[in-house]
Amino acid sequence: MAESAEEIFARVQAAARPDGRLPTPPVSDREMFPWEVVDGALVTKVLPPPYDGPEPPRAGAGGVDCFNCSGEGDATRIWENDRWKLTHPPQPTGLPILVWLCSREHLDYDEMSDDLAAEYGQLSVWLARIIARRPNVGRVHVCRWGDGSEHLHVWFIARPARLPGVIGSMAVEWDELLPSTPEAIWRDDLHEIARQLATHDGRSLV
Repeated sequence: MAESAEEIFARVQAAARPDGRLPTPPVSDREMFPWEVVDGALVTKVLPPPYDGPEPPRAGAGGVDCFNCSGEGDATRIWENDRWKLTHPPQPTGLPILVWLCSREHLDYDEMSDDLAAEYGQLSVWLARIIARRPNVGRVHVCRWGDGSEHLHVWFIARPARLPGVIGSMAVEWDELLPSTPEAIWRDDLHEIARQLATHDGRSLV
């Protein structure tokens, strides 16, 4: 089961600097990150001007060199059926649980057929319900951005219960800030999620 708030807080204290703050991860260097420090103050970045022409293509555009289609991510599959697969990051991250529900077919969110969308709706509710009922999970955020990769993938992100700073839309930022979840705990949660999802549909692979 996921760690308790006290266990996570103890790991944070062990990894933090003397002032109690965790080291800044590379997320602050990303183009999409809207904040920067200027003269000691946190300020918004200057918004770049619009692209001169169309937006740049996303990874795997048109199914070419697509990470999902190539099978490169198959080592991280924990569940599958004929139309969907559930994957996870290659190693533990800071939040208790982060998984991606991906279509097997190369398509974008708004390209799902009505039948596939209906199946997605049912799977997403089952998955969110399963994750939310894991011990020490406070809430499950279901997110779809799609700016980095064209292939349909929906994020299911569990935030820890009873940690007041790790909430809302900024909870995902803590995923790279917090020390990584111990691997044995992480793998146990992944196993249980896949096992329970397979009681509804598909096959557990862990």
